[in-house]
Amino acid sequence: MSDSLQLDAATQNELQKFIAQETAQRKVNESVQKFTSLCWDKCIKQVNSGRLAPSESDCLTNCVGRFLDASLQLVRDVENKRSLLGSSGL
Repeated sequence: MSDSLQLDAATQNELQKFIAQETAQRKVNESVQKFTSLCWDKCIKQVNSGRLAPSESDCLTNCVGRFLDASLQLVRDVENKRSLLGSSGL
């Protein structure tokens, strides 16, 4: 960046929030891709037709469900830690 570009505090704060949101979204997307691949590799043994076998469908449902449960718990944990940090004045 050029030294002549000066941003006021509000703009800097807004830019930092935007970058944090984009970083968080990137991490979510990476996690979704990772778990999509993981669940596919775990549940789909062979592609024989355009349809999933009932056991494959059940496996994918369970795998994705566990991923979502784990993700929600992670979000709750992060929110709790943020609340604790915010209330402690840090």
